[in-house]
Amino acid sequence: MSYEVEHNIPKNEPTPHHPVRPDLSTFFSNLELVNTSATQNSNATPMPADVRAVFTTLSDAFRTMRQEGGGGLLDSLIQSLEAEADNPPREVQGVSDAFLDELDRVPKKSLKQADSCPICGIPFLEDKFPLVVRLPCHKDHIFDLECIAPWLKLHATCPMDRKNLLKKKLPPPPPPKDEEEDGEYDEMFA
Repeated sequence: MSYEVEHNIPKNEPTPHHPVRPDLSTFFSNLELVNTSATQNSNATPMPADVRAVFTTLSDAFRTMRQEGGGGLLDSLIQSLEAEADNPPREVQGVSDAFLDELDRVPKKSLKQADSCPICGIPFLEDKFPLVVRLPCHKDHIFDLECIAPWLKLHATCPMDRKNLLKKKLPPPPPPKDEEEDGEYDEMFA
């Protein structure tokens, strides 16, 4: 059975050529080794060689994306990852899966033809079913989830402006107390 028949693509419809995103299975396997929040031992620290491997594999994947026509942001991300691979941190300071799940999804209808992922450079609308997310730091910081997720698993910062995405939000101020309420006593709720 041909690909077109198997995927229900009409023969006269051309399929756009997409650069292939690199396989990140090695990256995520290495990330499992350094994710200390998943271990039972709260004092566990990852091995520096394992942390180095995580940064190196993502750097290599981004380098492959750059060869396929990625954007200028990739150069700074690659340099940052290589610097961290040369001097690995004691632990990875990325975001949780729950954080990734809660990122705002950008509806396809609100995307423009010229909009593309700053990391891979592929226009969002070339994908039939784009999964585009918006980072909370700026309304224009939108990415393919496949591209931004690995970066965010290592860094809790936006790759564009490097703002910390995990800043603790201050609780809202208490509502102003009305003077009448303070002096009243209601036996029903006492």
